[in-house]
Amino acid sequence: MDRTTLRQIVTIVTVAATIAFNVLANALPLNGLNTGEISDRFQVFFVPAGYVFSIWGLIYMGLVAFAVFQALPSQRENPRLKRVGYLFVLSGLANMTWLLLWHYERFLLAPLALIALVLLLTGIYLRLEIGRVSVSRGERWCLQIPTSVYLGWATVATIANVTTTLYFVGWNGWGVSPQGWAAIMLTAATVIGALVLATRRDFAFVLVLIWAFVGIALKANATSVVSIAAWTLALALAIVLIVGALTGRRKTPAMKPA
Repeated sequence: MDRTTLRQIVTIVTVAATIAFNVLANALPLNGLNTGEISDRFQVFFVPAGYVFSIWGLIYMGLVAFAVFQALPSQRENPRLKRVGYLFVLSGLANMTWLLLWHYERFLLAPLALIALVLLLTGIYLRLEIGRVSVSRGERWCLQIPTSVYLGWATVATIANVTTTLYFVGWNGWGVSPQGWAAIMLTAATVIGALVLATRRDFAFVLVLIWAFVGIALKANATSVVSIAAWTLALALAIVLIVGALTGRRKTPAMKPA
């Protein structure tokens, strides 16, 4: 068995294990605790309403699409997949590690697993050259968009998890209220989204942020500062996204051939 075939097989196994682990973590549940129930213990504001987590269904579909597409004979010599190498496999391990740490209430260590996940997904994102090269429709929908959606959600989850950990250790916020910090984190995520859109024209990443912001606004409806900030920034991102889409129709960005 050559190295490419081995990588393709390990990638498929990792996706199957990651999805199974995520499903079983709540179906069993792992350590007798549900993922959402643990989150609900903490009175933090950078956490969206429950329905927002349905995005995991889309992420799972994307992971399956990635695994199947990279295993196609036509993708054996894909230079971008060769550069990705085993980063995708490591991202699956980071995902499962976070679940273990979270369900076993290792709240000081859990954010480290999510930070690792974001870094690994960023590495995949860069090596797939998203927004930099012109690729086939199949590669766009099966490799690029799933990576963008996953990275967008991992970014939101990391911010939320770090916020939760700070609450757990009793951090006083340097005198800034929890609502104020939620607004600051929302602004930081908005800046990230705007930069990704400006440099990569990545609509999928920004749509994930908007989806999360609306969920945060709805959950925090009793906290006006957080709700207003979330609604305002979601609208700002939506406007930037629409303007970017309209501009893109008039002028196609220069991309180097794959």
